[in-house]
Amino acid sequence: MNQLEAAFLARSREKVSDLEHRRKINHALKQSDDAFQKGKEQFSDLAAARRLAKNSKWKAIEYLDRRLEEFEEKFTRHGGKVIWAENAQQALDEIGTICKAKNARTVVKSKSMVTEEIHLNPFLEDRGIDVIETDLGEYIQQLAGEPPYHIVAPSMHKSKEEVAQLFHDKLDALPGLPPRQLTLFARKKLRKKFREAEIGITGVNFLLADIGGVAVTENEGNARLTSSFPKTHIAIAGIEKVLSSVADLHLFWPLLATHGSGQKITVYNSIFTGPKRPKEADGPEEMYVILLNNGRTNILADVKAREGLYCIRCGACLNVCPVYKNIGGHTYNTTYSGPIGAVITPQLRGSRNYKHLSYASSLCGACTEVCPVRINLHELLLDNRQQAVKEKSGTRTEAFTWYAWKRAMLSRSVLNIANEGTKNFFMKNLFKSAWGNERELPVFPGKSFNEQWKKYLDAGEERAV
Repeated sequence: MNQLEAAFLARSREKVSDLEHRRKINHALKQSDDAFQKGKEQFSDLAAARRLAKNSKWKAIEYLDRRLEEFEEKFTRHGGKVIWAENAQQALDEIGTICKAKNARTVVKSKSMVTEEIHLNPFLEDRGIDVIETDLGEYIQQLAGEPPYHIVAPSMHKSKEEVAQLFHDKLDALPGLPPRQLTLFARKKLRKKFREAEIGITGVNFLLADIGGVAVTENEGNARLTSSFPKTHIAIAGIEKVLSSVADLHLFWPLLATHGSGQKITVYNSIFTGPKRPKEADGPEEMYVILLNNGRTNILADVKAREGLYCIRCGACLNVCPVYKNIGGHTYNTTYSGPIGAVITPQLRGSRNYKHLSYASSLCGACTEVCPVRINLHELLLDNRQQAVKEKSGTRTEAFTWYAWKRAMLSRSVLNIANEGTKNFFMKNLFKSAWGNERELPVFPGKSFNEQWKKYLDAGEERAV
């Protein structure tokens, strides 16, 4: 067992026992589910919409190289600049170069999971640059010194009382402010930063190949301010975010909104095709798009795993996952948590260190059932497990245990030899730490069902004679 797995198990035990934590996240997830159940009514045939969305993503990913080149050609034609980053360090170096060239002292950021993936904030802070998260949830997490808890709702694990106390401690806000006053207080703080910032950095929901466009969807308007007030706009996107056409948005924007927050469509939906034109009054003077690989082509190369690149980061699979509901987002200690995180993290960062995530699942299939692009998440989890076994990423003890288990399960005589005392001995000594500390261990009978059934049949034959 490696350190990451040991830490994951320790945090899981802690969070499962924290009833207040479980109450808060289950309350929040219940609200999300209620909103989704109502929001999905806008689709006359949701199953057909999901099939169409999966087909659209399949086409885009199967021809990913062509779609990305098409995007680059169209975007640069409109005055934008495209930077290809093979890994996180290359992306950071490119951003650092831009910040240095612009003499940036303040950077405002819109919510972006990919910037969390490359750890952008500490990189800029180490260079003396003031970085401000402008999404309210991300802003709360930044003040708390924590990473996002959820892909869509970064601070869903915090109560309004905890947020009020945080604002009081970090920003000298009046104690006990209600949510509306907290929002207004944060708005006042952030508006000043928008005006001061030399550079704005946003994530990307979709790259539109046919028009060279960057599509961003949000509910607060902070992405629009981040991309319009500063003179330089940097958009960072994983290469899998591409769609073939702007016409696909009529399907993907409602699907993302409904599965992410239960809305028919989010409040602000923007498409950027480059910096402002000569006759335009507002917008950035320069716009960069950084296309990040960072292991994604490893997933692309695996025909089975490739489906994981269809994800549109709606967070629906987290909302329904029974494991996530009990252990929460921070327990995973990865950028992407929940079922989708358990699927793609071992592919992006190596199964040797992260194979345990693929085992943190009941394989109930709820994640697959709710996914708006019909990713077979529970099957991909099984594929990850199989890959981990092939790579021999487990211990020798684990390998021998499963070998012995397999041999025993395939042999009726061995199962029958293992009488009551033997089975109960192994159960008490091998499974006590895993099961027995939290629940009552089962007790095996003196004879197996096979032996009992055979005895019953033999007795019946004797009676017949």
